[in-house]
Amino acid sequence: MVLLAAAVCTKAGKVIISRQFVEMTRSRIEGLLAAFPKLMNTGKQHTFVETESVRYVYQPLEKLYMLLITTKNSNILEDLETLRLFSRVIPEYCKVMEESEIVDQSFPLIFAFDEIVALGYRENVNLAQIRTFTEMDSHEEKVFKAVRESQEREAIQEMKKKAKELQAARREAERTGKKTPGFGGGFGGGSRSGETVPVMADDYKPEPTKPTYTAPKPSPSGRAMKLGSKGKDVDHFVDKLVSEGQEVVSSKANRQSAQAAKIATPAIHTESVHLRIEEKVTLTARRDGGLDNLEIHGMISLRISDEQYGKIIIAVDNNETRGAQIQTHPNVDKKLFQSKSEIGLKNPNKPFPINNDIGVMRWRLQSNDESLMPLSINCWPTESGDGCDVNVEYELEQEQLELNDVVIAIPLPSGGGAPVVGDLDGEYHVDSRKGVLEWRLPVIDASNKSGSLEFSTHGHSDDFFPVSVSFVSTKSYCDIVVNGIRMVDGGQPVKYSSDTALLVEKYEIL
Repeated sequence: MVLLAAAVCTKAGKVIISRQFVEMTRSRIEGLLAAFPKLMNTGKQHTFVETESVRYVYQPLEKLYMLLITTKNSNILEDLETLRLFSRVIPEYCKVMEESEIVDQSFPLIFAFDEIVALGYRENVNLAQIRTFTEMDSHEEKVFKAVRESQEREAIQEMKKKAKELQAARREAERTGKKTPGFGGGFGGGSRSGETVPVMADDYKPEPTKPTYTAPKPSPSGRAMKLGSKGKDVDHFVDKLVSEGQEVVSSKANRQSAQAAKIATPAIHTESVHLRIEEKVTLTARRDGGLDNLEIHGMISLRISDEQYGKIIIAVDNNETRGAQIQTHPNVDKKLFQSKSEIGLKNPNKPFPINNDIGVMRWRLQSNDESLMPLSINCWPTESGDGCDVNVEYELEQEQLELNDVVIAIPLPSGGGAPVVGDLDGEYHVDSRKGVLEWRLPVIDASNKSGSLEFSTHGHSDDFFPVSVSFVSTKSYCDIVVNGIRMVDGGQPVKYSSDTALLVEKYEIL
């Protein structure tokens, strides 16, 4: 085959980057690329189109096209195989298939293209080799960086050691009533200055210097290191690290960002009587079907901020029918709860504690019935010749729930590069530091109770487990709610606020 050029363009035909592999004029390549969108016929399923002189082979990449321009006498099967390799290279450098990301990574992409094709002919390389060639990993560079970091650490330790020795010398001089030279502006007058010389010159003997650090020589004026200028020394050292390309994060900036995040967190409005219903899910399931363990731990917490509402009774609506074990606080009247499903103290004349979160009722549901799973996950890897095709599906088993901020994390094999994602519901994010593909769905409810994700990458079937899931919900799994609060004396209704949270403590498919 003779490959003339490779390009990435938008669906509208705008060229983002283009790389020519044979000698041709700029006007010719611009004319070939400008003709491509006019030749597209959306009514056909072909991935190539031909003219009298060239063949266009293309593959959609979300909002973009990966396009190859070849001669007409080239082998179409080889063209398609080369196109697939190009399509797998782009996600290796671009996190999202958008024009801005392609522009940012244009030079790494062009370098990778050059590794695939040389002088118009396909090189016998795979994705792993391309990654190795473009990284240009150097053992000598690693050794140099390790030696430099070791020297910097030794210099810092030596600086701290010298500072401690100077501090000890100053304390000794203050204890004996002598004035320390250099601390506070140099020598004093008369015989005082003569007495301080032995403290720094005779009594203090510096250790032999190491090759990576040169000890400061005392100046003729007798001035020594000033501890008060340590901040300037540190700033100078930090500036040196920055000039050498090291990334240094300021602790002050960290504190400011943490404070800003704290301020940005919206406060939840609560009444004088506030109730929180919280449930935590712990689930372990098997990849081939079946549920090992499901546990739901729930609790109702009460917080009263006004002492006039200390003597109250809470009405609970318990709609749980799946065998959850319910317990009330030892100080709660169990007979009142069993007969009327109300929570009140055994001694009605005693108020609830003020300004404390009090757990008044808790429950626990444990089962290995697969139908009780809040969300079922089916991860099906299929090994192929050059990698693994992975299909992941979810289905909401409890349609009364509404799950928010759902994240399904699928592990990725190390060294496999970014996966090629096909059809999916929602969006995805590849966390290369953690080595996982995060499938993110903002909401799962009865209207979109099922969805799927398909991607391909290197690896084996066991590399994609365990799959972990996280979500939050404002609805109770066990359907236990508070439907009213009244005063013990008189039975007047009490205005209250409440919030419900269903959280994930552990949710894994092994």
